[in-house]
Amino acid sequence: MTGRIERRRIWGWFFFDWASQPYNTLLLTFIFGPYVKTLLGDGAAAQASWGYAIAAAGFVIALLAPVLGALADGRGNRMLWIWAFSLLYVIGASGLWWARPGDFDLTLVMISFAIGLIGMEFATIFTNAMLPDLGPREQIGRISGNGWAFGYLGGLVSLVLMLLLFAEDAETGRTLIGIEPLFGLDAAAREGTRFVGPFSALWYILFMIPFFAWMRDPAPARRAGIPVRRALAGLVQTVRRLPRRRSEFAFLGASMLYRDALNGTYALGAIFAAGVLDWSVVQTGTFGILAVITGAVFAWIGGRADTALGPRPVIIASILALIAVVTVSVFVSRESLFGMALAPGSALPDIVFYAVGAVIGAAGGALQSASRSMMVRQGDPARMTEAFGLYALSGKATAFIAPLSIAVATDLSGSQQLGIIPLIALFASGLFLLSWVKPDGDRAA
Repeated sequence: MTGRIERRRIWGWFFFDWASQPYNTLLLTFIFGPYVKTLLGDGAAAQASWGYAIAAAGFVIALLAPVLGALADGRGNRMLWIWAFSLLYVIGASGLWWARPGDFDLTLVMISFAIGLIGMEFATIFTNAMLPDLGPREQIGRISGNGWAFGYLGGLVSLVLMLLLFAEDAETGRTLIGIEPLFGLDAAAREGTRFVGPFSALWYILFMIPFFAWMRDPAPARRAGIPVRRALAGLVQTVRRLPRRRSEFAFLGASMLYRDALNGTYALGAIFAAGVLDWSVVQTGTFGILAVITGAVFAWIGGRADTALGPRPVIIASILALIAVVTVSVFVSRESLFGMALAPGSALPDIVFYAVGAVIGAAGGALQSASRSMMVRQGDPARMTEAFGLYALSGKATAFIAPLSIAVATDLSGSQQLGIIPLIALFASGLFLLSWVKPDGDRAA
């Protein structure tokens, strides 16, 4: 009986990844991002605007993430925090419906997008902090990998549903299977594509039911009367001790850089394809399906490699693969490939970029799963929510660097290809800092 309850808790935890993944898959990357490009009509302008918006949301997340983690560790009741931030997710995602063609207020839509993104990221902090309590330490890598794989599968199913039933081609007004958007949505007003926001909100509401029904926070609601000042003082002490915890400090620094680069790759990949290769929403959606499939498969494979070898080799291999594909992307355009001119209408750039998407999905899935597992090894078991708050901080404190550097490089060069070069430097810098990270963290000493 106890084993069945534990399995149900793990499955409940998995469902958060399933429920929240559409924000990344549909909104951040493959549907809504390219749609913004079509509204603005300029790939470089869309890439820059999208980068600035994500950077602003990242600043808010970086500022508050460790503080909220410290408060949660002091007061308990992580589930209540997840309820609260789930509300932000739903409100923000739903607001994207108002991105009408011809009546498009970019500022208001980006604010709505940022609210939902903040809700998702903060809810993730508290669910990640539950990971160490789901099984023995030697199984954490596999559990984390299975969760990422399940989340990617949810992203895949939601993406397929959007492409088949709702997201219309701007020219034909038809979905991927040649039908008009369901529920009488007006293709001329792009209501099928705009429905991606409310769809993501409804998806989240539906699939968070198993999470809230089966998941129980093993950390009791403790010290309910602890003042905010004490929680913040504990956070300050933790931050001051970090330089003495060299392995954890190095890992937070490394992940700060390579996760920023990965998020930049995800967020701007589809906009890059839409602007450089002139892909439609349906084409970028197909690109997304391929990336999500490889992400799910390699998150699962990476979880098993993590269990066998530890998370560090998985992280290193993933970063090297991502450096390679970003480098390839710099030399891809409709007119040429690696400096060689192409015949008009050549499909070779499309084939190469589909391969790029597959590798980004595979390496990204394994990298995120292994990084979450590595944080469990590095953090203080008694202050795990705070540790994942710092992990979120490390992922967001410089989250503005990738999108901002891409935005600036794109503005200065006027080229989307040259605009993504800063990602290579960020990945390489993160890889360098991993040299100081111990497989079992500072506790091994």
